[in-house]
Amino acid sequence: VQLQAFGGGLVQAGGSLRLSCTTSGRIFSRAAMGWFRQAPGKEREFVAGISRGGGVVEYESSVQGRFTISRDNVKNTAYLQMSSLEPEDTGVYYCAAKDTILTDTNVKYGYRKWGQGTQVTVSS
Repeated sequence: VQLQAFGGGLVQAGGSLRLSCTTSGRIFSRAAMGWFRQAPGKEREFVAGISRGGGVVEYESSVQGRFTISRDNVKNTAYLQMSSLEPEDTGVYYCAAKDTILTDTNVKYGYRKWGQGTQVTVSS
């Protein structure tokens, strides 16, 4: 497994969780990072992405203002801070990496390296 995601769990609606995704420095330093999720019976969807240099971020509309993606280029770790969680946020969350150039502003498509997923369950 090239990427490892952790930090999921069970939380009540309105609560918060922080997901982390670690990988090797060789992968992380050359990659944009993204978070995706898959709810039961649904297709996997984009949640948030951050460019290789960290200057570009993008969010799926339903999480805008509630989730924050960030990266620590020293720790080779990407984070997804999730606040004001809703039952609709329940699913398996996957982190992903995309080899790219420093000036690439596309953080939503083209991911080829995936982590194993971490379960997030939000109770009402």
